[in-house]
Amino acid sequence: MNFFLETLKVIVLLVYYLLESLVFLVVPGRKKNVSGEIVLITGAGSGIGRLLAVKFASLGATVVLWDINQEGLKCTVGLVKEKGAGRVHSYVCDCSKRQDIYRVADQVKKEVGDVSILINNAGIVVGKRFLDSPDLLVEKTMEVNTMAHFWTYKAFLPAMIAANHGHLVSISSCAGLCGTSQASEYCASKFAALGFAESIDAEMRCLRKTGIKTTIVCPFVINTGMFDGVKSKWPRVLPTLDPEYVAERIITAVRQNQEILLMPRITYVCTILKSILPVKATLLLLDYFGLADLMNTFKGRPKKE
Repeated sequence: MNFFLETLKVIVLLVYYLLESLVFLVVPGRKKNVSGEIVLITGAGSGIGRLLAVKFASLGATVVLWDINQEGLKCTVGLVKEKGAGRVHSYVCDCSKRQDIYRVADQVKKEVGDVSILINNAGIVVGKRFLDSPDLLVEKTMEVNTMAHFWTYKAFLPAMIAANHGHLVSISSCAGLCGTSQASEYCASKFAALGFAESIDAEMRCLRKTGIKTTIVCPFVINTGMFDGVKSKWPRVLPTLDPEYVAERIITAVRQNQEILLMPRITYVCTILKSILPVKATLLLLDYFGLADLMNTFKGRPKKE
């Protein structure tokens, strides 16, 4: 194909994809059925992971719960069963350890079956200035927030490729779109998780595995306790997110095969501005929205949690 024809083809498809996107903004696409799917959720012992487990189970999915906190897992299993869903399996897994991930993944494949929806949700944050962050906690953050995604994909993606069916969900963060003070390790890990998920999505498309979908989720601060103490400067413009709302939006995004989900919606505008504005202008806006020093009041969850 010569240069002219290929360029024309790209322009036509570009216009088509833009129009398609605008139509779906007004008329949401049909939601796919997740009944019978095997959904694995890391970090399911609390917060968004727990809510996703309950909601997927209520839709008829078999849920597989991973967490390092056994008590948290028991509580999530109880909530799932309260909703009348019996197909729930829980496993204690340390997502900071590659061999533990592979070991528990083998258990899941033998005892439950091949995972068809993988949700990498487990995450931790240090919340200190870079030079005050203990080396071990920095390494732990990267292991849980980033490297665990590599190992879970290696464990469960082969079966998805063989069946040309599956869904990969990466819970990144707005911190994976823009760096902020006192969150160097967290931002780095979330930037990496986002880049990894985008790369795997591109790889699946190159392999023509169109049945494997990807959803990348980038929320602002969620009121789960993980970022306790952090408050929005302008809550009407950039609100702290309600966990129920976030979980529901994630479920909808997965069921509609939405590639990327940013919350709240103003984040889409901020991302565009960051990519076109001069650095000084971007820093000015970060300061205006209170994002430059957002972590100054960070407390986090109590140690017992």
